[in-house]
Amino acid sequence: MLPTGVFAEPLIPIPNINLNVETANQPQQVVDSVKLLIFLTLLSLVPAFLIMLTSFTRIIVVLSFLRSALGTQTPPNQVLIGLALFLTIFIMSPVYQDMNRNAIQPYLANQLTYEQAMDKAAEPLRNFMSRQTREKDLGLFLGVAKMDKPKNINEVPMSVLVPAFVISELKTAFQIGFILFVPFLVIDLVVASVLMSMGMFMLPPVMVSLPFKLLLFVMVDGWYLVVKSLVESFR
Repeated sequence: MLPTGVFAEPLIPIPNINLNVETANQPQQVVDSVKLLIFLTLLSLVPAFLIMLTSFTRIIVVLSFLRSALGTQTPPNQVLIGLALFLTIFIMSPVYQDMNRNAIQPYLANQLTYEQAMDKAAEPLRNFMSRQTREKDLGLFLGVAKMDKPKNINEVPMSVLVPAFVISELKTAFQIGFILFVPFLVIDLVVASVLMSMGMFMLPPVMVSLPFKLLLFVMVDGWYLVVKSLVESFR
């Protein structure tokens, strides 16, 4: 037992965190505080940016369709989300490199203002989304917003481009999902017809068709084909 007033040294050093509000003595302190505030604000919006402004939506929807077509509960949600996340990082890496080179690094070096950095950062992201957005979907939101037809994509506000991009991604994902469902649906129909012709009404067709669907998926190297198709659909 330790004597009164004597405390043991902690095994892991605990940092001293002090949060206070003080008057800035130099302009650089104000700039650093604003940068920290902007970073924390953007960090809280990362999940929304990841889902709505990147390839994540199409990838996770297609992977969910694939699991439903197979009729299994595997891979689990954590695996599908992790795979979709890393595929999104791989696909979006050229966009991030442009944003980092033209906006983030100049802003951190105090070469651009906050407004200029935001405009520079939006350009590569806008170009990526515009390539994946259908004109019909973009025209829908332009019409709802009662805006004139823009001369180029740079004149389209992000409030119009983002929802048009999202519904275009959903439509593309559903088209890919339909193509994935067809071969597995054929297997289900064949197995169900064979079981009915044999009078085996009490045996669920899913139990018989599942091994054949897994065999087909493995024989054609399904994961390779699905991931390859997803990545190439953004090129």
